[in-house]
Amino acid sequence: MRAHEAGALHGDIGNRGPAWLRTPVDVNALVPQLWPRTVERGTDGALTVAGLGVRDLADRFGTPVYVLDEDDLRSRCRDFRAAFGDGVDVYYAGKAFLCRAVVRMIAEEGLHLDVCSGGELATALSAGMPPERIGFHGNNKSVAELTRAVDAGVGRIIVDSVTEIDRLTALARERGVRPRVLVRVTVGVEAHTHEFIATAHEDQKFGFSLAGGAAAAAAFKILDEDVLELRGLHSHIGSQIFDASGFEVSARRVLALQAQIRDARGVELPELDLGGGFGIAYTTQDDPAAPHDLAKRLRKIVDAECEAERLAVPHLSIEPGRAIVGPAVFTLYEVGTVKDVDGIRTYVSVDGGMSDNIRTALYGASYSATVASRASVAEPMLARVVGKHCESGDIVVKDEFLPADVQPGDLVAVPGTGAYCRSMASNYNHVPRPPVVAVRDGQARVIVRRETEEDLLALDVG
Repeated sequence: MRAHEAGALHGDIGNRGPAWLRTPVDVNALVPQLWPRTVERGTDGALTVAGLGVRDLADRFGTPVYVLDEDDLRSRCRDFRAAFGDGVDVYYAGKAFLCRAVVRMIAEEGLHLDVCSGGELATALSAGMPPERIGFHGNNKSVAELTRAVDAGVGRIIVDSVTEIDRLTALARERGVRPRVLVRVTVGVEAHTHEFIATAHEDQKFGFSLAGGAAAAAAFKILDEDVLELRGLHSHIGSQIFDASGFEVSARRVLALQAQIRDARGVELPELDLGGGFGIAYTTQDDPAAPHDLAKRLRKIVDAECEAERLAVPHLSIEPGRAIVGPAVFTLYEVGTVKDVDGIRTYVSVDGGMSDNIRTALYGASYSATVASRASVAEPMLARVVGKHCESGDIVVKDEFLPADVQPGDLVAVPGTGAYCRSMASNYNHVPRPPVVAVRDGQARVIVRRETEEDLLALDVG
């Protein structure tokens, strides 16, 4: 996440001083890169998605509601496959958002699936994902989770610690199998993103340190014990990344380790996973790279480094999650109150908040918003869209131009909420989590139902 983001849908709010107050703003305009591809404004000014009006969706399914444009998600799967070609495996990173319907969508589009917990693995298997197309991540996989993965026959396990290597080795010996593994390497790259979602610098919990020699030692241990099948190395430098230079440094360092392993053990590992973390547009200040540009850049980097190290180009894999599901979803809220605080700012309160999108409160994520249920000829005003929870930090959109006549009952839509919103949702203040509704060709269906108060009470055995 870039520090200068301020959440503008229509303008460049944030670092221009008082001048931005004089910038003309069309509060009815939609910036295409922020929205699912079938979203548009109808003749009445209300948003439609896949031919369905948002007011009809709200009446049918209630608010808040996550609206997933299925054609948009599928087209992004196809974009990544086409950009990287048949020689690269595209693993959808399920942690961004996972449910059985999404598993089936990405499977039908030819993608693989990355999971990082027993629950995600259970979801994948129950939806019929071929286990050989599943990769299993995680820094603290339990014996039970590893056992389930091995018994299911998952295609690869990304090992993250010596303890895990020992656990998996013992399990493989016991069952007489040879699981395929990749070693996750911490390459020491400081990705230009928030510290909570940067994952390749030395001081964090993931992977084996390259600089300290732990990554090489882990690879040698697996090769020398000859129980697990070491297929390659894995590097993931973080999330919401726009600058490809981090991938260049990561590839150079991890391929140098490939060469070191070859020179020390005479083994040239056949695979390399460069991870994911490709950024998306949350505001007009974001300019994410298209999949074909990413593919061209990453292939050029790998080819050059392999030539320098005299290595055969390994079979590549990448792990986009946010870049596939993030733009395919928007959250629809209803306005409850509008409060002008002494000329400081206007607070527009909606019927959700940090329980359905924690990212703004957790690490200052920026979002955009628009009044979705109608057009307006009113002057724009700078507003803060906030939730209904008992926290001052319960902010959905920090700063956004909304029409000055926004009122209770209006619907507000926030785009770019497909990744890490429903998957990180909570029941704070005992608020049930919203449903996920998939829309396609004028049809809508619930793929994750709304929680109820009965659901909450069913877990309370006191």
